[in-house]
Amino acid sequence: MKFTCTKENLAYSLGLVGGVAQKHANLPILLNILFQARESKVELVATNLEIAVKTSFRAKIDKEGSFTIPAKTLLDYVNLLSDEQITIELKDAENEVLIFCGSSSTKIKGSSAEDYPVIPEIEEIHGYSIAVESFKKALSQTSVATAKNEIRPELSGVYFDFFSDRYSGLTMAATDSYRLAEKKISIVQGEDKISCIVPARAVHEIGRLLGIASQAETESTVRLWISENQIAVRYDKFEMSGRLVSGIYPDYVQIIPENFKTTTVIPVDDLVKRIKAASLFTAVGVNAVSFDLNVDVHTVGISSTNTQTGEHSSEIDVEISGEENSILLNHRYVLDGLQQIDTEAVEFCVNSGDVPCLFRPKGKEGYLYVVMPIRQ
Repeated sequence: MKFTCTKENLAYSLGLVGGVAQKHANLPILLNILFQARESKVELVATNLEIAVKTSFRAKIDKEGSFTIPAKTLLDYVNLLSDEQITIELKDAENEVLIFCGSSSTKIKGSSAEDYPVIPEIEEIHGYSIAVESFKKALSQTSVATAKNEIRPELSGVYFDFFSDRYSGLTMAATDSYRLAEKKISIVQGEDKISCIVPARAVHEIGRLLGIASQAETESTVRLWISENQIAVRYDKFEMSGRLVSGIYPDYVQIIPENFKTTTVIPVDDLVKRIKAASLFTAVGVNAVSFDLNVDVHTVGISSTNTQTGEHSSEIDVEISGEENSILLNHRYVLDGLQQIDTEAVEFCVNSGDVPCLFRPKGKEGYLYVVMPIRQ
């Protein structure tokens, strides 16, 4: 194998696939990236056995072939090179590659491509086309609420529901049983009615890849395919496939309140600052911050108490309607949700201190964030 390419193309492609290459107890070769040089392009592949990413770039191929190279070593080294052409040549006898760029050269030891796992082809069954910016935002807004452990595997993923009875598009939802995030986005193309659970790791990887690739602004839509046990994504120069979580997602809709006794509208930035101040005086592990909704004086009081560090209270002037109310919430869960609100103001809706409350962007439909109260 021998090829010559630009540093820009190589570094960009390594950045796409390199995030998946990671240590594996039984397969150390998964720390490597598979290079396959043929015809006029080089294809790069990385996998952790749950997620696989492929990309390719144009290159001058002097000798076809394949080899695997440690991802981190190669990416760190390439990023230090000058913006010139790079030549990579495999020395079969030594199981290493020579890398030439300008006046610098180096050798990196790798492994035979024969030892690399076979990547299954994408199953193009249920296909959809979605606006890339909407999809990227939805991934971030929902994945924040996934469970961080896999005691209940279905809760450690994001639920994708295409053309449900509630919405003619894609509904994405996640919950760890303490909070719930739901986002609805339209579908440009595709009509199959199907649902699945996508692991949080795959959701984060899709978001990372789209974040890198969408900067090129080459395409406005991303392609998705769902099969029985696989999700596949294709956009710009990459394609990614990942396993789905088996199981049935809980009926989360029943915990979303439909009506509220008290509704307030609060500037997001101001609310975030007040909650962060109160968070300094909460008990570790409980993270309890009290929200007192005062209809008569049009304020929301935010307070916390810690027997060891002290106490804090502040008030925000707000638009408010309904009746007097109060609720105790985990400040970390609230802040996670507020970070996903993309409007200047948020609607904060409460029924009582014993049932879930709701946050949603003011004047913008499609996203909601529900938080369970801390029972006193």
